[in-house]
Amino acid sequence: MKIKIALAFLLIIQLSESTLIAQEFGIQLYSLRNQFKENIEHSLKTISDWGIKTIEGGDTYGMEENQFRALLDKYELNPISIGASYEDLRDHPMEVAQKALRYGARFVMCSWIPHDGNRFDIENTKAAVKIFNQAGAVLKREGITLAYHAHGYEFRPYEYVTLFDYMAQNAKNFSLEMDVFWITHGGEDPVALMEKYPDFVVMLHLKDMEKGVKGNNTGGEDVETNVVLGQGQIDIEGVVRKAHEQGVRYMFIEDESSRVIDQVPKSLSFLNSISLK
Repeated sequence: MKIKIALAFLLIIQLSESTLIAQEFGIQLYSLRNQFKENIEHSLKTISDWGIKTIEGGDTYGMEENQFRALLDKYELNPISIGASYEDLRDHPMEVAQKALRYGARFVMCSWIPHDGNRFDIENTKAAVKIFNQAGAVLKREGITLAYHAHGYEFRPYEYVTLFDYMAQNAKNFSLEMDVFWITHGGEDPVALMEKYPDFVVMLHLKDMEKGVKGNNTGGEDVETNVVLGQGQIDIEGVVRKAHEQGVRYMFIEDESSRVIDQVPKSLSFLNSISLK
């Protein structure tokens, strides 16, 4: 009897652990920014009809926040992460935390560090690390994780490494949301970066890049180079497998192209075809 109880207890632990690392393919709401301009509720219903339940958002596209959150509830969309500006994190971190709590979000994502034109250097980087660590500490006290979303300009050389390495090695209260498009566009290998900083990556943006596109470290590219996952030059399957191996749970499709409505279901089909055994 004791052996059976022990085995049952072990099974419960194993099931709990598998639930904790079960991957969820969601969507970054910015993908449907143009559709939201036309009809917010229809856009959210479209996402729900695709079978997506996990989202990353924060913008209400002109609607009152209470109304927008009510629609999320109506279509059973779970905002696990919301965005926040660099300025808000710098000047109003507690307000950012309160907004995340209203949404029930576990993460806050910042997608851009302001800089002058094409100039981004170690001074920008040090200032950002200081702000992210300070704001991240405020969020952490509320049970929320701050994640920075790199755009590729962080991979410029600094001493014997890169500016990104400086960020990762000095991050005390923030993590990384890895957008595989921008990591690749900036000249890095997403899988290799996850291997280098396995505890730094907490979420992913899954976005594939049209074959033949040459990257750079500007953080800019034509949105029409976003293609169906698995049809571009990025090893999306390898990324998903590595993320699964490292316990990264939340992965958001972000498709900024004008073909988003047609492409997202195909991208979902590709993701669901990946065997993780």
